[in-house]
Amino acid sequence: MADEDPNAKVECEDVPAKEEETEATEPGQNDVADEVQKDKRADSSWSAPILSFARKATETLSSAGLKGSDTSQHTSDPLKTAAVKDPMVVERSNLLSMMKLSIKVLIQSSLSLGRTLDSEYPPLQQFFVVLEHCLKHGLKVRKTFIGQNKSIWAPLELIEKLCPESADISTSVRDMPGIKTGLGRARAWLHLALMQKKIADYMKELINRRELLGEFYEPGALIMEEEGAVIVGMLVGLNVIDANLCVKGEDLDSQVGVIDFSMYLKDPQATETTQDDSKMTAILDQKHYIEELNRHLSCTVTDLQAKMDSLEKTNSKLIEELTAATDRINALREEQEQLKQENAHILQTSQRKEEELQKELELQIGLKQEMEVAMKLLEKDTHEKQDTLVALRQQLDQVKNLNLQMFNKAQESDRVAQKKEEDMERLEKKMIQMEAAMKELEQRLQNSENVRKNTDESQNELRSEMKGKVNALQKRLTDLDTLRAGLESELSTEKEQRQNLQRELHREQDNSAELRTQLQQLQGLQMELLDLRQEKKQLQQLCEEQEQALQEMGLHLSQSKLKMEDFKEVNKALKGHAWLKDDEATRCKQCQKEFSISRRKHHCRNCGDIYCNSCSSNELALPSYPRPVRVCDICHSLLLQRSSIRS
Repeated sequence: MADEDPNAKVECEDVPAKEEETEATEPGQNDVADEVQKDKRADSSWSAPILSFARKATETLSSAGLKGSDTSQHTSDPLKTAAVKDPMVVERSNLLSMMKLSIKVLIQSSLSLGRTLDSEYPPLQQFFVVLEHCLKHGLKVRKTFIGQNKSIWAPLELIEKLCPESADISTSVRDMPGIKTGLGRARAWLHLALMQKKIADYMKELINRRELLGEFYEPGALIMEEEGAVIVGMLVGLNVIDANLCVKGEDLDSQVGVIDFSMYLKDPQATETTQDDSKMTAILDQKHYIEELNRHLSCTVTDLQAKMDSLEKTNSKLIEELTAATDRINALREEQEQLKQENAHILQTSQRKEEELQKELELQIGLKQEMEVAMKLLEKDTHEKQDTLVALRQQLDQVKNLNLQMFNKAQESDRVAQKKEEDMERLEKKMIQMEAAMKELEQRLQNSENVRKNTDESQNELRSEMKGKVNALQKRLTDLDTLRAGLESELSTEKEQRQNLQRELHREQDNSAELRTQLQQLQGLQMELLDLRQEKKQLQQLCEEQEQALQEMGLHLSQSKLKMEDFKEVNKALKGHAWLKDDEATRCKQCQKEFSISRRKHHCRNCGDIYCNSCSSNELALPSYPRPVRVCDICHSLLLQRSSIRS
């Protein structure tokens, strides 16, 4: 098979080496080689002997199968004669040819040997030498403080950033005590990558980032061109080799090794056995593939068995948890029903009490409002009566003031009358004394008598008026006393009524306090009701979550059962399908077209039959492979239908 057998790759790619041999034997090639030798750098001085030895090796290895195509390819490819003039192209072609030869010899010898290779195996040593020359081709010289440095460790160290899986190799190489140079670290890195069977993957990641490689390599370097991708493709075939290499620092720091061409120069008679060797390698490859497939299948079967056991254990645990959860749910439902009934009873009683308390509260509020209105009216009456009492007291004070004024005036009039009487007495005395002068003064006496009479009359009138006023004031005082006594009696009665109202008010306040305590109790009952409702919601939520978890567990169990059935079907299908050999198929199984150089053979990784590229261009992820692999159209539709039914 073309995409599986690495030896077939090497044999198919020996054709360019033959072309280079025929082109290099043309006239004038020696002059071109002399010019190339002058322009080459110091580190590429080994390309001339490589060219001569490569010619001999490729002539002996490919003369049997390529004699008929020498002249046709030499005449049909005139552009390659111009390309040989470029020394970088010549070096790339020579290195590519040597890499093909070294990989081919290494794979053939390791398969014939049939054991794990060690570091003393000559073909393996020559492979590392050729790979080192390929990596050093076109490498830039880096200037440091010590001098110029040209090591392949810098680009290999870049792989650690591009592929994190290689970090273990890089750290272990750096930690090796015996390695002192960058070349030794690079050789140790290549040895470890080959033992891990990851050298092709790491080199592929490095070649895919050519924009980063421009810092380390010249534009025409082998790694920067298409030959680098070809070498990476050939390195995939080394995954069939098992190697156990001893990595020592003193051996790895040595100078660059010389390529030994003696193992590649074989007898021409050996070409007769190439077909048998290719068949043997194909059989060994198929055997190795079947062993790998069986190993993968056994691993998957053991994994599936372990998963089945774990799933059965989890299934039993889930069933036990399910029964416990159902019992718990039933108990919770019974408790929920009891709580609902108690809740309803408490709600009814609380509603009744609330209605009764609401009615009593309304009655008490009405009574309180009436009492407040009556109190306001009583306060208003008392205020009015107090105002009238104050006005009467003011009037009484005014009357008392008037009485005092009248009394003072009466006293003053009495004093005036006494003074006048005293004056009269003095006048009488004077009249007695002055009898003599009475005659003279009769006129005056008569006048004085007239005045006295007038004054007596006025005094009498004033006395009568004062007596009338005093009597009127005394009557008014008696009336005021009687009015005051009546007001005092009314005030005492009002005080008694007010005390009675205050007693009733205290009673109503006590009743309102009792109502408030009952309201607080009602609020406490309402809070308990809210708590019970929240507990009910939490129980309902817990019940729903447990039911949802049970549903998810059921779905998980059904999915696991479906996966187990799928794994069983895949296992049966893989056990039933046989890997068809390349020699047994001459036509595509689907389109029935014959295979040729342009129409290559491709195996379907599901059924094992051989198809052409157009009939097997689909890729799908299979359980026995970590990545999507090639499948035919029939298996592709069948697997898609199965996956759609599963989903």
